Amino acid sequence: MAEDDKRARDQGTEASAAVSSESGFPSGASASVEGYTGRYLVLTKPGQEEAGMRALGRTPEISLSTVGKAELPELSMNSIPDGAGLVFPELGVAVVNPTAEGVAAISSAVAKTDALELMEPERFVYTTGEIDLSWLRGFRDATNEIYERLAEKSTGSVGGQTVPTFDESQATWGLQATQVLQSRWTGKGVRIAILDTGIDLGHQDFRSRQILAESFIHGEPVADGNGHGTHCAGVAAGPVQPGTLPRYGVAPGAELMVGKVLANSGRGTDGQIIAGINWAIANKADIVSMSLGAPVTEGQNFSAVFQQIAEIALARGTLIIAAAGNDSHRPRDLRPVSHPGNCPGIMAVGALDRTYRLGWFSNSGLNLNGGKVDIVGPGVDIYSSFPTGTPPYRRLDGTSMATPYVAGIAALYAEATGLRANALWAELTRRALPINQATSDVGAGLAQAPQ
Repeated sequence: MAEDDKRARDQGTEASAAVSSESGFPSGASASVEGYTGRYLVLTKPGQEEAGMRALGRTPEISLSTVGKAELPELSMNSIPDGAGLVFPELGVAVVNPTAEGVAAISSAVAKTDALELMEPERFVYTTGEIDLSWLRGFRDATNEIYERLAEKSTGSVGGQTVPTFDESQATWGLQATQVLQSRWTGKGVRIAILDTGIDLGHQDFRSRQILAESFIHGEPVADGNGHGTHCAGVAAGPVQPGTLPRYGVAPGAELMVGKVLANSGRGTDGQIIAGINWAIANKADIVSMSLGAPVTEGQNFSAVFQQIAEIALARGTLIIAAAGNDSHRPRDLRPVSHPGNCPGIMAVGALDRTYRLGWFSNSGLNLNGGKVDIVGPGVDIYSSFPTGTPPYRRLDGTSMATPYVAGIAALYAEATGLRANALWAELTRRALPINQATSDVGAGLAQAPQ
């Protein structure tokens, strides 16, 4: 796996370098190109982090500040002045906000300095879930029932695969489908970092829990004003006995970390994600769950910056798991796995419904150079915690919901086996339940808990 990942990374680096040399992107924070912030990410070569950042710092058009392990930078669109940048030395990445002259100067420095790999434009990223289509669920359930009775009455299966029925009075269908209820493991001693829109620390199912939580959004506390982060945290690590049944959390014994890297609007930037990953690694997270992303096009390469970050994380024992994205409209319109889940070093998660069909929105592994779907989790009609209301729970659809399912199951395996990083990834995929659909859509299959 390591040689394939290295080859893919090199290919992605070459493609990203070609993109970054083009002159179509705006300078400063004027995000006039849709999907981009106007800032840049500058990457050093592996093992040359210090030399690369020293070389970048000698560029007169840019003034750099270093982010220490314990620091918590808030990378809002206005937090890095024109002509300035922040360096994450542990990751070998700088987030810079150059002037028009600075863009050319940095590009020249990258081209002339052996220790610098490339520069690529910083993207906006978004929540990849919260497809709240409750008003359509009655229609969907009715049509599904008709389809199952007419098309598959003789087999009692979907696509030739036996599908159980689920009673959710005590536990959600996702916990049953992934065999979590039969597992004797809880994720005890394993750290899961949820990088999302924050968490409602006053929620009835979390207010008595010790949670390490930080915000990387300028002017916004970690409190979840969106709901997406609270929902994802609940799926990954909600309690065995919630305030109201059914149970919905996979790894109730895990140590929960929450980094707010997306604003209450559901939007963030690459830099904010990088700050969150840097914080998670510094605090020894075993698993990082990211239900976020940005759409990519067919043929577009993965980010070399995020690929190197993923490789550094794996080398330090941290597995990053990310949503495959919700850009498809199956069966007619399939879209590639989103950024940054399309990096070979990040486990990308697709979404199944309770009949083991792929969610109509779930992206596909269309891009050969990275961009695989590695595994799938429950991602349709997912019940979990939501910022305190009446009731403080909600059902959502999306690969965002499938991602913390896989992260929680990863925590169970980490406790059960002691495995981390690449070895943990291999065990998750090896033990997945094969699904009778295209591998490009479902990867190794449906994640299954250790018994």
